[in-house]
Amino acid sequence: MAIRIRHADDTVLEAHEINVTPFIDVMLVLLVIFMVTAPLTTVNVPVDLPSSTQQAVPRPDEPVFLTVKADHNLALGENDVPAAQLTEALAAATKGNRDERIFLRADKTVDYGTLMDVMDHLRSAGYLKVALVTLQGQTTGTTP
Repeated sequence: MAIRIRHADDTVLEAHEINVTPFIDVMLVLLVIFMVTAPLTTVNVPVDLPSSTQQAVPRPDEPVFLTVKADHNLALGENDVPAAQLTEALAAATKGNRDERIFLRADKTVDYGTLMDVMDHLRSAGYLKVALVTLQGQTTGTTP
């Protein structure tokens, strides 16, 4: 016959802590899923942007219009300006005020790259307030 000696600390202790290992595993799996799918959510689709039908913003008394013609030449107001002299012509038209808004118009046939080159030229000259001018109240495909 075996004699059993009981000790006071033989009772089984319960763990009152939450096991967070499964939660961490789930979070890591979700992180990997989001890292893989995030680049796929960007859209790279060519679009034909429509004209604006919003109400026009009131113009200042003497607006400065810069126009990019179909042949990619520039005109400030009604005067033709070579691209090399655009900074000086803008300074004269705005009286040196670089905070004045420049209204940029472009022919429909001007490509996006040319328009961005003109906007980069404006930015490098210090003119950061540029408004793009569109035909108001017309739907795509109509002629004035």
